[in-house]
Amino acid sequence: MVFELGQYMPGNSAIHRLDPRTKLLSLFFYGVAILLAPNATAALISGSVIFPLIIVAGLRLAFIWRQLRPLLIFMTIVFAFQAVLTPGEALAAVGPAIITREGLNLGLMALARVFYLVLAAALLTATTDPLSLADGLEKLLRPGTRLGLPSQELALMLTLALRFVPTMLEEAERIMRAQMARGASFKGLKVKNLMPLIIPLFISAFRRAEALAEAMEARAYQGGKGRTRMRELALRPADYIFFIFTIMLVGSSFAYRLLVK
Repeated sequence: MVFELGQYMPGNSAIHRLDPRTKLLSLFFYGVAILLAPNATAALISGSVIFPLIIVAGLRLAFIWRQLRPLLIFMTIVFAFQAVLTPGEALAAVGPAIITREGLNLGLMALARVFYLVLAAALLTATTDPLSLADGLEKLLRPGTRLGLPSQELALMLTLALRFVPTMLEEAERIMRAQMARGASFKGLKVKNLMPLIIPLFISAFRRAEALAEAMEARAYQGGKGRTRMRELALRPADYIFFIFTIMLVGSSFAYRLLVK
C-alpha cells in the first residue's frame, strides 16, 4: 500500500499552472463557502464545484480514494453522533439509538464539509509543488512581518510538514511489516499493541529531524533574509478569473443563507 497523502503529482494542467497564492486563497474561501451553507443540500451543491477541478487537474480516482480512506472512520463517527444525538423528529431507530430528521441533516452537512475540505486540500497539495506552496504562503504572510510575524519560518515549517508526512507514513508501514514479521500483533487499539510501532517511529522521526537540522546548519541556512528565487511568482489573467469565481461561490452561499433564514 502506497500513501499519497500530501504528495505532489507533477502535471501541466490549468490547475497546476495557477499561482500558489491564488490556490491558497481559493482554498480558504472555498472552505468559507461550505461553512456558510445552511443545510446539507446547500453544502453538497456548493462543494461539488471541486469535481470539475479534479478532472481538469487529471487526478486519478485511486489517488482521491487514498486521500479519503484515512478519514473514513472519523467521518462515520461524526455522522453517527450528529444523526443520533440531535433531538428532533424521529425517522428510524437502530437499537436504542434514534435517528432524527434534524440529526440526519446536520450529519450530512458535517460529512459534506469534511469530505469537500479534504478533497480541496488534496487538490492543492497535488497540483502545487512544496517549494511553490511555501513561496506563496510566504508572500501572503509577508505583510505580517511588520508586526513580527515570522513568515519565512512559517513557510519553511509548512514545506517540511508536507514533505515528511508521506515519508513518515511510509516509514510507519515499513516498521509495521517488520514488527509483524517478528511476531508483533497490532490488533485492537490497546497501547501495548501499538508500542512496537510508536517507539521506532518516534526514534526515526527524531533522527530525521536531527539530520535535517545538521544539513541546514552546514549550509548556513538563516531563513529567507536576502534569499533570491529561481522563479518569481506573478499573477496571470487565469488567476484573477479563478479567484473571482471563488468569491462568487462565497457570495452565492452567503446569499442563500440569508434567503433561508
